[in-house]
Amino acid sequence: MTADADHALDQALALVSRNPDGGGHRAAPWLRAREAATRAGSAVRGRSHQVALPDALGEVLAAPLEALGDLPSFDTSAMDGWAVAGPGPWTLRVGDSALAGSERPAPLADGEAVRIATGARIPADTTAVIRSEHSRAAGTQLYADRPVATGQDIRPRGQECRSGDLLLPAGSLVTPAVLGLAAAAGYDELITRPRPRVEILVLGDELLTAGPPHDGLIRDALSPMLGPWLARLGAEVIATRRLGDDPAGAAALLKAVNDSPADLVITTGGTASGPVDHVHPVLAEAGAELLVDGVAVRPGHPMLLARLGGGTPGQDPVRHLVGLPGNPLAAVSGLLTLAEPLLRALAGRGARPRYAVPVRGDVPGHPHDTRLVPVLLTDEHAVPLRYNGPAMLRGVAAADALAVVPPNGAKSGQDLEILDLPWASGGCFT
Repeated sequence: MTADADHALDQALALVSRNPDGGGHRAAPWLRAREAATRAGSAVRGRSHQVALPDALGEVLAAPLEALGDLPSFDTSAMDGWAVAGPGPWTLRVGDSALAGSERPAPLADGEAVRIATGARIPADTTAVIRSEHSRAAGTQLYADRPVATGQDIRPRGQECRSGDLLLPAGSLVTPAVLGLAAAAGYDELITRPRPRVEILVLGDELLTAGPPHDGLIRDALSPMLGPWLARLGAEVIATRRLGDDPAGAAALLKAVNDSPADLVITTGGTASGPVDHVHPVLAEAGAELLVDGVAVRPGHPMLLARLGGGTPGQDPVRHLVGLPGNPLAAVSGLLTLAEPLLRALAGRGARPRYAVPVRGDVPGHPHDTRLVPVLLTDEHAVPLRYNGPAMLRGVAAADALAVVPPNGAKSGQDLEILDLPWASGGCFT
């Protein structure tokens, strides 16, 4: 699809998704909204930086990883045992051995054997390495207990790669195994795409920061949850702030929309059309472009995605805002629907592979919208959990994933798409 076609589709999604609960328009289909989030992130010019190996974990290679030399860089023993030359039996070379990290031992004469350790350099003229458990010594002679093949248990120079070979392409996720490969190949630093920077703005006057709910006030459940959740998705959370519903809060929101250094601003609440819901008016005042304005999903249908202008000088000029509903499970729905695919694309990572699992028991559905339902995953089924209302976290706190339930529900045994929760699926290493 061309860039112009992408832009046209984004505009169409925003046009049809206004007023998701009425007004003659329908919300964006759930899958189309996720695709729009992926396209939005993929269109951003990726930054890169050079970091020490440990700091590259969870980021994506911005340049190919190429072999700096041969691996191994010399012929080496694959086992503890004996290096031998020619056919046996062999005469043991007394008082000599080949150890890992030592200088290369003297060449072997025909019919000679020397003790060797795993990883040690192979003496010149060695025919094979015989494992300790496959040999026996009698006096000054060594005997093999089974046939000896030329070259056995020797790792020849360049067996894994030759200098200049492509080890991993750009776009590969840096996992612990990749760190090990890079170190083995001689790298001290890697060129990667940095984690997307995220600022979280929690909106609302009714939120308590300590103690139990009382007198019409409720605890802020989103501030403790969103930062760690986004970090699990591979983001760098640079700030979490609370803003009121008053004019001062609206002004602070406008300043963040215009000036935040984050690649992605996340807001909670204020995405509907109530008297103190400031997100839409602020985005309009800032000249933001709505890419998704409401999604046909329950919970979470008032979520939105907008493209913002530039922030601090020198940063990439394209930034985004994801507006999450204020109800906790609805906010989770928005995270997985819009924020996760956007962040994966901003980080240079591919879309998570899609898969489905049969559900155990009938699952009621919405007449028109997709439902996201917390589930436990067994070896064979997705088991729906109770407490799945928009304001409830009890179900998702016990869940492994969310199941994608189509309009009108699903029958027992029907395959449902599964959205893994980041801590249940390996977090930023997936």
